Amino acid sequence: MVKRTSEQAAETREAVLRAARQHFAEDGYSATSLNAIAATAGVSKGALFHHFDSKEDLFLTLWRDLQLEMDVEARAAALAARDRNDPFAAFLAGSRVYLDWASRSEYQRIVLVDGPSVLGPARWHELEFDLGKRTLVPGTEFMASKGMIPAHLTVPAALMLQASLNAAAYALSQGKLDVSREQYMETFERILRGMGQTSSRSSG
Repeated sequence: MVKRTSEQAAETREAVLRAARQHFAEDGYSATSLNAIAATAGVSKGALFHHFDSKEDLFLTLWRDLQLEMDVEARAAALAARDRNDPFAAFLAGSRVYLDWASRSEYQRIVLVDGPSVLGPARWHELEFDLGKRTLVPGTEFMASKGMIPAHLTVPAALMLQASLNAAAYALSQGKLDVSREQYMETFERILRGMGQTSSRSSG
């Protein structure tokens, strides 16, 4: 009986998250009510509050889930692309996955558009880097191990490269500059490989 109750609680939580994902993606955070989410999930509002303290808490959970889904895919792509002859290949593969996700309407609306508004820009950037550094810092550390960037610059390099990707992702979500994902990716690759050329000249 206890096990079934636990299973029911987990099912309720997942139903709420699915409904919230649908409403936040289609209607946006401001236009979405907890009543609408509960109705779509087929649960009472009290059941929703059993799992989430507030609308913002529910949004943050969903925001993290989307980021983690993207991160798992990006990490897998980076690992698969590691090439001893090209120290940038893994980082570029993970970055392509990120820009692919940034081209999806659901990710755009929840993570890139409403995320900074709901969480606040400072908190959004802090959470973004906290989640991303597990992929980004090992990526820059790998490049440093190949002599492409100085070892003491791995963290600032990761942060600044992430900022470049975030700027491209946000621009894609707005769709106002008439620049394609492929063009952003080509530009980012030039920036990344240019870091290696700078490091080579400095050491020379």
